[in-house]
Amino acid sequence: MNDTCDHLNRDFVGYGKNLPHPHWPDNARLALNFVINYEEGSELSFADGDGETETGLTEGGAGGFEGRDLASESMYEYGSRVGIWRVFRLLQERKMTATVFATALALERNPAVAQAICDAGYDVCSHGRRWVRAQRFTAEQEAEEIHAAYDSITRSIGKPPVGWYCRYAPTINTRRLLVEHGGFLYDSDAYNDELPYWSNVLGRHHLIIPYSLANNDGKFSRGAMATANDFFEYLRDSFDMLYEEGAVAPKMMSVGLHLRLVGHPGRAVGLARFLDYVLEKQHVWVCRREDIAKHWYKHHSHNK
Repeated sequence: MNDTCDHLNRDFVGYGKNLPHPHWPDNARLALNFVINYEEGSELSFADGDGETETGLTEGGAGGFEGRDLASESMYEYGSRVGIWRVFRLLQERKMTATVFATALALERNPAVAQAICDAGYDVCSHGRRWVRAQRFTAEQEAEEIHAAYDSITRSIGKPPVGWYCRYAPTINTRRLLVEHGGFLYDSDAYNDELPYWSNVLGRHHLIIPYSLANNDGKFSRGAMATANDFFEYLRDSFDMLYEEGAVAPKMMSVGLHLRLVGHPGRAVGLARFLDYVLEKQHVWVCRREDIAKHWYKHHSHNK
C-alpha cells in the first residue's frame, strides 16, 4: 500500500473470523493491561490562562456560570493528592503492573508521582503535554505538542514514553505526526479491536494497540455506574467472556482508571475486588502496554 492516508480509511472487517493467535507468554488466555490515566494538573484551568475550568470526568462542579470553578479544581487535586496513591497501593500489594497514560505537565507538577512510576516499573504512554482536545490544534501546533510532551516526559521519567494516546480522539493528522516524530512504538487512539494490528502510515508500518472506554471507570461520571459492585461486575463479566474465548482465541483487555474517580474509597474497593478475582485465575498475562507492543513486534510481523 502506497497511499499515505491509508490509516484514515475506515475498516469494518479487521481480522474477521481469521483471528491471529497472539501466542502470549506462557500460553496466556488473556493479556490484561491496567491503564492509569494521570491527567490531574494538566487540564484546562484559569491558573494556566485558559479562561475556563475543566469539568470532564469529575463528580460535576458548580456549573451554570462563567468563571473559575473551584469545586472542579479541587476534585482534580484529589486525584493527584490521594487517588493515585491508593490505586498504586492496590496494584503493588498484589504485585500487578500497569501502564500510565500520563500528561507531561501533570508529571512536572508532581515529581513524587513520576518517581513512583519509575520505582514501580510502570511504562508511560504519552497522553499529551496537557489534557486538552487535539482538535483545537493546527497540524503544526499538534506536532509541537507531541514533541514537547515526549521531551518533558523523558525528563520526568528518565526515559521516553513508548506510546501515544490523545484525549478521547486523534485528529486526522495525529497518526502521521507520530510516525514523522519516530519515537513511538505504538498509539492507542483506537477502540475498534481486542488485538493489536498494523496500520500503514506514510508507507511505514505503525502498530495500533486499541484502548477501551467500555472497561473504564469514566462511566461513573456519566451515570452508567453508581457502585463499586457495578464496576467490579462489569469488569468481571468482560474478563470472563474473554477468558473463556481465550481457550481458543486469546485476546487483550484494557481497563481504564482515573484517579479522581476510581481513587475514591467507595469505588476503589470495586477495583480491589476485580484484582483479587484475576489473581484466582491461571494463564492470565497482567502486563504493560510496552510489553504487548514488543511482543507484537517480535512475534507478528508487519505483513500480518
